[in-house]
Amino acid sequence: MTDEPTTPAPEAPPPPAAAAPITVVTQYVKDLSFENPNAPAVLANATEAPHGNVQVDVQVRPLGASNFEVSLILRAETKQKGQLAYLVELVYAGLFVIGDVPPERIEPLIMVEAPRFLFPFARAIVMALTRDGGYAPLLINPIDFAVLYRDHRQRLAQQPAAPAGVKPATAVS
Repeated sequence: MTDEPTTPAPEAPPPPAAAAPITVVTQYVKDLSFENPNAPAVLANATEAPHGNVQVDVQVRPLGASNFEVSLILRAETKQKGQLAYLVELVYAGLFVIGDVPPERIEPLIMVEAPRFLFPFARAIVMALTRDGGYAPLLINPIDFAVLYRDHRQRLAQQPAAPAGVKPATAVS
C-alpha cells in the first residue's frame, strides 16, 4: 500500500440545461411622449392633488418562428382642477425568443410573461418622467397580466368569427 493521494473519480457532466421557455434578448423604449401643456400655472397653483387614469395595452408582433416583439403600452392622463396636468405615453418593447414549448403555451408566454418582464422597467420610466415634469412620481400599481389575458380571450370568444383569411391583431388592454 502506498501513501499516494487518490484522485477522485471524475464527476459526470451535468445534464444539458433545457432551453428556457422564454428568453429576453433585449428591451427598449420604442416611443415616449410627455406633455405638460399647462405648466407652470398648474404647478404653481397646485391646491389639490392631481387625479387621472392609466391605460395599459399589450401588442405582439411575430418576427419569425420563435421570435416576438412584445410592446407594453402605457398611457397616463392626469388632471388638476379640470385642466390637463400631464399626459404620458410610453411604448416599452422587448424582443423575446420562445424555447421548445408546445404551441398552445406560446400565446400565454408572450401575452402574460413577456409584459410581466417589461412592466417594472416601464413603470420606472413613467415614475422618473412625471417626477422630472414637476409632479409627484406616478406609481403605477402592479398589473396582473394573466387577468388581462383571460379577459382578452373571453372578449375574443364572444366576438363573431372573422371572415376567412382575416387574422385579428393580438392585443390586450
